[in-house]
Amino acid sequence: MKHAVDHLVLCVRDLEAARSFYERLGFTLTPRAQHPFGTANHLAQLQGSFLELLAVADPTQIRPPAPGEFSFAAFNAEFLGKREGLSMLVFQTDDARRDQRDFAARGLDTYAPFDFGRRARLPDGSEAMVSFSLAFVTHAAMPDAAFFACQQHAPQYFWKPAYQRHANGARAVVEVVMAADDPAPFADFFGRLVGPQAIVGDASGLRIVLDGAAISVLGRDALRAWCPDAPMPRSPAFVGYAVAVEDAARVEAILRGADLPFRRRDGALQVAPADALGVVIEFRAES
Repeated sequence: MKHAVDHLVLCVRDLEAARSFYERLGFTLTPRAQHPFGTANHLAQLQGSFLELLAVADPTQIRPPAPGEFSFAAFNAEFLGKREGLSMLVFQTDDARRDQRDFAARGLDTYAPFDFGRRARLPDGSEAMVSFSLAFVTHAAMPDAAFFACQQHAPQYFWKPAYQRHANGARAVVEVVMAADDPAPFADFFGRLVGPQAIVGDASGLRIVLDGAAISVLGRDALRAWCPDAPMPRSPAFVGYAVAVEDAARVEAILRGADLPFRRRDGALQVAPADALGVVIEFRAES
């Protein structure tokens, strides 16, 4: 597994309303795609990472989890039964099966690798088959969060420059924020998942340093300082993410033009979860 963000899974109840909202934020979205296991998505492709807006499209196709098997669709359907928001953090990989073996050897809760394919609509209107292999990890104390490594088998059909140009100048996911009443006990988990050398502890919680990004696990006071409008989850969970943009002033103009409320924080612009489908979205100007 590479220590880099591949994408974030953002669970929404109304996929087309979510698409419209993200377009108002200045993102370019890929056409709707259907999974063979009951979910559908739109993507905002960035430079090497992406945001996945995910909804349940056909509940009858969702397979329940089985011993040793993780059900992506069932997990996200259960998540949506509680709230909308960021449900899963995904890492890049070239070999999901090797990752699954590594996760198991490190004592993590992992599952059989999962392979699937779907049709993708290309910018010229044609279609191509894209396929993926996934290796999942969960933690019993984090029932509303999951992690996996994603291997792409046909990246030439997936990544398209036309889908990576955004009115808001979005470039990459640079931080994923979690919240936990006591972050310290999760240092061991993240050390096994990413590597002990990536873990930094401080008064605010934990910081897990990735390639080009970071995961922050904030305690109650640190979460309030980062975003006063973010509710503290009952169990450790994802609460928000930050995206690097070319020009914060451009983003501010887009938000004002769309009549979307936001707040400023240390030069960044934040949209609160009540206004952003259950997740804090922070836009940070590239340094």
